[in-house]
Amino acid sequence: MSAPDEVGKNRYVGKTTWATAFWVTNPAQGELRREQLSTPTSDEVYVRTLYSGISRGTESLVFNSRVPESEFSRMRAPFQSGEFPAPVKYGYCSVGCVEQGPDALLNKTVFCLFPHQDYYIVPASAVLEVPADVPAKRAVLAANMETAINGVWDAEPMLGERISVIGAGVVGALVAYLCTQIPGVAVQLVDINPERRQLAEQLGVAFCTPEDAAQDQDCVIHASGQSAGLRQALELVGSEGRIIEMSWFGEGDVAIPLGGAFHSQRLTLKASQVGQLPPKLRPRWDYQRRLRLALSLLVDERLDALISGESEFAQLPALAPRLFGRGSVELCHRLRYPS
Repeated sequence: MSAPDEVGKNRYVGKTTWATAFWVTNPAQGELRREQLSTPTSDEVYVRTLYSGISRGTESLVFNSRVPESEFSRMRAPFQSGEFPAPVKYGYCSVGCVEQGPDALLNKTVFCLFPHQDYYIVPASAVLEVPADVPAKRAVLAANMETAINGVWDAEPMLGERISVIGAGVVGALVAYLCTQIPGVAVQLVDINPERRQLAEQLGVAFCTPEDAAQDQDCVIHASGQSAGLRQALELVGSEGRIIEMSWFGEGDVAIPLGGAFHSQRLTLKASQVGQLPPKLRPRWDYQRRLRLALSLLVDERLDALISGESEFAQLPALAPRLFGRGSVELCHRLRYPS
């Protein structure tokens, strides 16, 4: 009988030992680079990528080299290569098929927090099987759904509350969608772009532009990534209400009027970041359990409305300046890989 390492090598025959990945090479510039793959061990999986999703918020800051130096270590993605600001291989929304690995995962469709790359090898524990009733195309939303779940946990919505979500990007729309599932909760999704109304309607969420937003809210969840949105959150929340800040602004200062109602009305401003689980959940929850929940919640076909475009992976270097530009109105852009 062959030794275990020899068995692994034999099964690896016929698999490509080279991969192509997207790297940010300079501010607002990227390219595809080839890299050699090692031989998988018995506790690793060899994955052929089917789709990956672009998370516009954080990836836009990375692409434009706007990650603050103080956050270089904390903002590393699980399988990031290189260092901020560049060159760096970054991303965390990959869906693929396991072509080699433990029998329980072989030929399964899996999600992994991996950058944009056509083939990769990771520990088997780093992938989660996509539920049978969730299409691979939709599973690229898993990381965004995970962020939204964490935001809702941090907001702690209660029965009968009035909640505003400012910013109808992917994360904001998902937060509003989840809050709408709670009986008695009245949710309004607020965005400066009136065309986001159609998205809200598809998700079953009430929509309004800033000038029509209701005030005296019990909780306001801010996810627009713009300082104007945070200032509006202070205007909409009621006395002793809470504001949950989900945006990451990257470099630069954000000016907000804390000299007004913030102090006299005893408002609470709380940060929500997906890198940490809420303290009260940590004894029972871990990141894998949260990600498994995120995948299970993607069963709703209405969530396909959050995919605003699709292109070939090979086109990413040319498309990246537009996809990550400040004026982009893309939601989640999906990348398709050769079969």
